[in-house]
Amino acid sequence: MDAIILAAGLGTRLRPHTLTTPKPLLPVQGRPILDWALTALPKSVDRLIVVVHYLPEQVEQYLKQQSHFPDWATVLQVQPRGTGDALRSCREHVRSDRLLVLNGDDLYGKADLAELVTRPAGFLCKEVDEPRRFGIAFPRPDGTLEKLVEKPDLDGRQLANTGAYLFPRSVFDFEIKLSPRGEYEITDYVSAVAAAQPFHVVRANFWLPIGDEAAWNKAQQLDLQAVL
Repeated sequence: MDAIILAAGLGTRLRPHTLTTPKPLLPVQGRPILDWALTALPKSVDRLIVVVHYLPEQVEQYLKQQSHFPDWATVLQVQPRGTGDALRSCREHVRSDRLLVLNGDDLYGKADLAELVTRPAGFLCKEVDEPRRFGIAFPRPDGTLEKLVEKPDLDGRQLANTGAYLFPRSVFDFEIKLSPRGEYEITDYVSAVAAAQPFHVVRANFWLPIGDEAAWNKAQQLDLQAVL
């Protein structure tokens, strides 16, 4: 199975640290975020595709030195236009019938990713207390996705999209449009696939998005060996 890591972001909320280092390579407990992500990938993943844009030569240098995946490739997102565009840019490079797609600056639980790839298609979701900050999944009684709503005006615990997806290769057959913010959103691919086949909502036990310095500092204190 191919795994696609989306690592093209500018990391603006972690400046000045990201002025000279791409966010996926920022150190967590002495190892790059990206290195933790690779160790969490399921055993069924045997090939790695990393989408790059910002300081791509540093990511490529890391990939040359890592020993997790000898079979890897980078895809340059020349003009970043969202996560959907990043996924679409990998179309000609994907070899497997299913593909695992992850944010390159988030930490996911190894057991959660292993559970996700047992489904034909789906994504990891984690309960959060501030649903207005996230895309929120609404599952049917059978555990498949009914709808995904971005930052709904809701209170209470809800299931947030973690940005870890298992797509069928047919995801590339769908056309998506620019969102109101002028980007192609990977969540539109989720909705398109979910309308065509069951798309499973898999509940995650661990997820740490490293979006700002507070989350980065938190990552330094966790027992990551227990979950990754």
